[in-house]
Amino acid sequence: MNNIYLVGFMGTGKTEVGKGLAKKKTLQFVDLDELIELREKRTISDIFAGDGEPYFRKVEKRILKEVSKENKFVVACGGGIVLDKDNIKIMKETGIIICLTAVPQVILERTSAYRHRPLLNVSNRRKQIELLLKLRAPYYAQADKTIDTSKISINEVVDIITRLISGKLKVKSKKEKLQVKR
Repeated sequence: MNNIYLVGFMGTGKTEVGKGLAKKKTLQFVDLDELIELREKRTISDIFAGDGEPYFRKVEKRILKEVSKENKFVVACGGGIVLDKDNIKIMKETGIIICLTAVPQVILERTSAYRHRPLLNVSNRRKQIELLLKLRAPYYAQADKTIDTSKISINEVVDIITRLISGKLKVKSKKEKLQVKR
């Protein structure tokens, strides 16, 4: 098995799902944003404030290249990693890309306590979420599979991914969103 890359907007569950999936499948887990902060010895907010988003994206790409050389990792990626076509290529060549999505209201609720996310430090957070989701939609659509996490638990998402990668869950097309209703 190659790596499993979890992409999607902030608040869709990438980190928690990644940890759960890694534990269930006895794989290694890494959160790229946390690794960036460790390497840079500062927070993402500080990186954005001090050097800007282009610098952050450059560091993100370099660290993705490093991580992609590993095998059997579950990688929680930052929400904007898909904006660089080279990042998509790296992930596709070294694993499967699973996009976690959620509706704007759910993202707003899940990120309400976030003060460390520079892209959401605006007066109208919902409008910003909607705008970023719209702008990023074509990039997220390049994922191999998409799972809507709006109405399902972390454990349910982990189970869906486990069945997907073991071939026990068939999806008609890569465009089809998976969602299990409670």
